[in-house]
Amino acid sequence: MDYFEINNRRYLGSKYKLIDFIDRIVKDENLAFDSFFDVFGGTGVVAHHFFLQGKRVIVNDILTSNYFAYISWFGDQPIDTEKILNLITLYNNLNGIPDNYFSDNFADTYFSYQNSKKIGFIREDIEKRYRNGELSDRERSYLITSLIYALDRIANTVGHYDAYRKNGDLNKQLELKPLLLHQNGNHKHEIYKCNSNDLVRNTKCDLAYIDPPYNSRQYSDAYHLLENITEWKKPEVVGVARKMPRQHLKSKYCTQQAPRQFQDLVDNLNAKYIMVSYNNMGNNGVGRSQAKISDNDILSILERKGKVKLFETEFNYFSTGKTKLENHKERIFLCKVCEKKFLKPSMRIPVDSLIKSPLNYTGGKYKLLPQLINKFPKEISIFVDVFSGGANVGVNIRSKKTFCIDNQREVINLLNYFKNNNEILIVDNLLSLIEKYGLSLTSKYSYEFYGCNSNNGLGKYNKEKFLDIRKDFNSMDVSNPNKNLLFLILIIYGFNNQIRFNSEGHFNLPVGKRDFNSSLQSRLKKFIRKIHQKEIYFIEKNFREIDIASYSDSKTFFYFDPPYYLGTATYNENDNWTVKDELDLLNLIKVLDYKNQKFALSNVIEHKGHTHDILINWALENKFNINHLSMDYRNSNYQSTSKNHRTSEVLITNY
Repeated sequence: MDYFEINNRRYLGSKYKLIDFIDRIVKDENLAFDSFFDVFGGTGVVAHHFFLQGKRVIVNDILTSNYFAYISWFGDQPIDTEKILNLITLYNNLNGIPDNYFSDNFADTYFSYQNSKKIGFIREDIEKRYRNGELSDRERSYLITSLIYALDRIANTVGHYDAYRKNGDLNKQLELKPLLLHQNGNHKHEIYKCNSNDLVRNTKCDLAYIDPPYNSRQYSDAYHLLENITEWKKPEVVGVARKMPRQHLKSKYCTQQAPRQFQDLVDNLNAKYIMVSYNNMGNNGVGRSQAKISDNDILSILERKGKVKLFETEFNYFSTGKTKLENHKERIFLCKVCEKKFLKPSMRIPVDSLIKSPLNYTGGKYKLLPQLINKFPKEISIFVDVFSGGANVGVNIRSKKTFCIDNQREVINLLNYFKNNNEILIVDNLLSLIEKYGLSLTSKYSYEFYGCNSNNGLGKYNKEKFLDIRKDFNSMDVSNPNKNLLFLILIIYGFNNQIRFNSEGHFNLPVGKRDFNSSLQSRLKKFIRKIHQKEIYFIEKNFREIDIASYSDSKTFFYFDPPYYLGTATYNENDNWTVKDELDLLNLIKVLDYKNQKFALSNVIEHKGHTHDILINWALENKFNINHLSMDYRNSNYQSTSKNHRTSEVLITNY
């Protein structure tokens, strides 16, 4: 008798051809395990491989069509084989079938009119028998799974249901078959249809296998028809592809939130070994095919759990026809978890994972971050970064939510532009504008190409072009989509990559020595990816406008990095921070303390022979802690060549 085997599916990203590769890694690395958790199970072929080895299998997928298949392949409920075979024979020999929901909606699209009537009748009959008690849960799942596998054999598609072939073959006959089931003697398998990030919080295993969606192609779009058949709620379908409502099936792993979702998943995974499948698409291919999680993200997240190895093998990548790749590889990242090394989500970030902002504020806190993090609370639910500037602190702090607040409109607009756009698109648009204005690009050409050298820099070559951009930016309406990009170019090509506006609100820094080199391109991409990993909000407000109550809970933490009263920086030369500003801020912070909210204030209490008596007295009167930091700024007006004119950087806290 002919059977359906578990791998007899056409499925995006199926790992059936990778099983030998996975198995070889398991054996070569001597992974000792009894339980195998397939977090994004798909067709279940990887889980099934270890099922046949006698392992306890935990398998999960958000799609009901896959969940029913798991019940069929891995369930332990008895099946009346004779009854199932009789029904399969009955279904395969049906004739004279009336119209029904399925034929009304899908005839002569993915299937012929006759096959559509047959599919609708079979699915309705399975449901009637189940409601009447003639079929058990597993028997119903078995028959639905057989129907889905049969559809795969005759569907007028290229392997998914995002579209059908307009001139395809509709003459194939629908034929259900029994499933080739196996036993492994272990009746403690776990089968789930859950959000993976929720499930891992309550699941323990030896070896976890993670094979998330790679790109923006939602599986609910590709398999909506199979979901429709499986759920059998008979929804209204729309469009040429005849799709049902499926918002509840959308995966965040197909969006810019993917890195953050992946980090949350790994952080909460309780396993001895973690194996991650991910291909080398990176920035290759067309938009929808580009990978959502970078290698750097995967490695840095896994390395927080333990030692990581990378394995590669050649692999044919599914394409809709627009993306053609040579030397395409599928990779396996293997992490052997070390409990002592693992940092729980509530704990501090490893220093080597910090990301530097491409916005170079004078007095920016990137170099002080290791010291700041060491003195911040261990558990932060909401992080409020007041005077966030380039967001060095807000982007790097671990918290459930982060609010970066600053009154510099152009900076907040730019940060929101980073948040709402893919880093690849941003860099591509930047490069187009750089080419349009004729600025240098040493990442593509050499200094010599522009008649310059690295010592003297590129200022002479770029000066006139930079002034053209500055003029265009200062006269451009805020609604112009290029406003943010021109602002970013001014920062990149401007003096020391800094930001300065005159009293009329015009950007007025001169040209700098450097350009959009490879190092800065890499930093910009990393920074944007970091933003996309977080639930972060960039808000334009004066500190006096902040509604403290809207951010408060027991683990909210406020961080203040205001312009320093004892120093003048390029970003506040025109509206120098006054005594009134300082006193208003200190009063606000005192209100926070009264409300039992934790805070930290960065400032200097000594600079160029002057002491900040107002701040010192305020801290002492309120019994706040004054933590001295090892200050190290470059290109900063706080630096002094006089050994007698030292600057004393502090962090004042109420905890």
